Amino acid sequence: MPHSPKPDEGDLDTTAAPQPVFHVEQALLGALLRAPHRLDDVSGIAAESFSTAAHAAVYAAISTLPRPDPAEHAKNTEWLDHVLATSREQARGLSASDLHALIQVCPWPSHAPAYARMVEAEHARRRLQTAAERLVHTVHDVSLPHPVQTVLAEADALAAVVDDIAHRFPPRAGVLPRTTPPSPPAVPDPAEAVEEEQILLATATAYPSDIEAVRWLLPDDLTLPLHSGLWQCLTALARRHEPVDPVTVLWEAQQRGVLDDGSEPGEVLRMLAEPAGSVEHWGERALQRSLLATAEHTGRHIEAYADDPANTPFQLVVGARRALADIAAVRTRWQHATTTVPPPRPRPAPTTRAGPPTTTAAHATRSTRATR
Repeated sequence: MPHSPKPDEGDLDTTAAPQPVFHVEQALLGALLRAPHRLDDVSGIAAESFSTAAHAAVYAAISTLPRPDPAEHAKNTEWLDHVLATSREQARGLSASDLHALIQVCPWPSHAPAYARMVEAEHARRRLQTAAERLVHTVHDVSLPHPVQTVLAEADALAAVVDDIAHRFPPRAGVLPRTTPPSPPAVPDPAEAVEEEQILLATATAYPSDIEAVRWLLPDDLTLPLHSGLWQCLTALARRHEPVDPVTVLWEAQQRGVLDDGSEPGEVLRMLAEPAGSVEHWGERALQRSLLATAEHTGRHIEAYADDPANTPFQLVVGARRALADIAAVRTRWQHATTTVPPPRPRPAPTTRAGPPTTTAAHATRSTRATR
């Protein structure tokens, strides 16, 4: 997680090599201390936009205290003294020499709007980084009672951050991040995933008519290439209305090159001969794993973009939105898988003028009475 300095941490004169934004913030604060009226030209930032506690405290004081008369400000340090006293309520390590140092590093107060835009851009990058890290952390939180719903809520929060950045920095068409995205994450518990997918494949082989009910499950949702290939075989046979059993699936797998990875035909036959439960149950389990894996990959993807300071806010927005599209796609399939479609309402029986009832229910009632 990003470093959060303590309120009394003296960070105006840091010992570590500061990042460029540190110097930008110094220049902005120096401009505002030198010419407080330049605050009217600054927009899009607040105290939390700054990277250090001391800088945030100084900006908060500048933006909340009444501005001094320009002539009086040029002759004395009364307003600066007020700024220092107010800032030290949040950052006790500040001194008068710190404020004077800020003024000295910025001889161009008219550049304050440009400095503020740079601070806003860096803050946007940190916000995106934090939201992406939170999404990845949520995926791995085993204590969640409803992991999918919680992860999707975090994904929505991440998307909201992206939308806000896009509002502040409208993306330019075709500008992609230069950062190489990370590889997809490994399955948290591959043994459990492999076992459940084997049961899914065997159950679908035993009950091919149930495959149509899980059209929302795609081959890429399964963790092993062999399993993905066998699922393609099963769905193809079912779509063509051809016989489905372990032997026909094995033959289809050979035709498609699924066994080219060295899989033993006998092992595949044995795996496909052990069904249990329902296709829909195991399919939903596989889709849940796929959704969580997609969310983690998306979070790490965006995190990698945000970790690279060379990426502009425009690039971050374009890259993040493309990554979030993967979650949107699997979310739609998850909704199809978990949404219960209510049964159709029974149509009322037509009204008759005379004669005995003719509905099935009436016949059943009469038969029941006759047997009593």
